[in-house]
Amino acid sequence: MNLILVRHGETLLNRENRVQGITDIELSDYGRMQADKLAESLKGEPIEKIVSSPLKRAYETAKAISRFHGAMIEADRDLQEINHGDFENLTIQELKAKHISVLRQWQRDPASVVMPNGESLRDLQRRAWRVIERITETARNTIVVTHNMTIRTILCKIQGVDMLHIRGMNIDLASKTFVEFKFGKGTIVMLNDTSHLKEA
Repeated sequence: MNLILVRHGETLLNRENRVQGITDIELSDYGRMQADKLAESLKGEPIEKIVSSPLKRAYETAKAISRFHGAMIEADRDLQEINHGDFENLTIQELKAKHISVLRQWQRDPASVVMPNGESLRDLQRRAWRVIERITETARNTIVVTHNMTIRTILCKIQGVDMLHIRGMNIDLASKTFVEFKFGKGTIVMLNDTSHLKEA
């Protein structure tokens, strides 16, 4: 079976370089254009199922994709972005000014960081991977529409690597990553494809 991991389009918080997490904000006008281009690029894929984070920015992206497929969108809270707790909505500059020790720990060992009143990457990976396991059990070609850190933790699990590798990954807005599953093992076929956005 084939799995396509999709990151949602742009929001105003993305544009302002703010920590977004579970803050529920819809796509910007530019993000909607990105979602439309992404949907066009996926219309020829043999998709049987679409599973999305329920957060507006992801679900709106999933709705754009679903126009070209007969699949209903299944919303799953386990696909939400990491809960950044007290860091939600802060700019990167504000984080550096107020929480530099946490940022330094994130640079050294991101998996060891528990966001104040939020989650850790391990928490995120555990819940997101439950969704992937359910999908692979059905063996149906599926698009998963979710978030930056959610996708990164899933890819670490697929590759069997430590989450130190999460900092070296790049998952752009409105990107698509293709994974092929055979006998329960996933192989990344294409990572972070944004060729459909070249004119966006």
